[in-house]
Amino acid sequence: QVTLVESGGGLVQAGGSLRLSCRASRSILSIENMAWHRQAPGKERELVATITSGGRINYADFVKGRFTVSRDDAENTLYLQMDMLNPEDTGIYFCFANGRALRNTWGQGTQVTVSS
Repeated sequence: QVTLVESGGGLVQAGGSLRLSCRASRSILSIENMAWHRQAPGKERELVATITSGGRINYADFVKGRFTVSRDDAENTLYLQMDMLNPEDTGIYFCFANGRALRNTWGQGTQVTVSS
């Protein structure tokens, strides 16, 4: 198993940037799938970006060209660089991981608030 801890959220003005981090409690080398999800107030949780251990990346259409997901296996950390933020990006951002030997695992989330 693994524990995921997000950080890096905060309050930013529209057009600004934030970098989220998700630190794992153990090596992520064997974790096939990692992802960022988010949940806006009153809405369902939605997928933002995924990255596999092989480096395959996918983004939700609403973040393409603005967000960049990456993973540093040496640091056991997943990142989400968020640029050109807008108020619709406000929400709690969650780190996610799973794989053949790992059940679905979520972090506790980090709040991102974008003011207009």
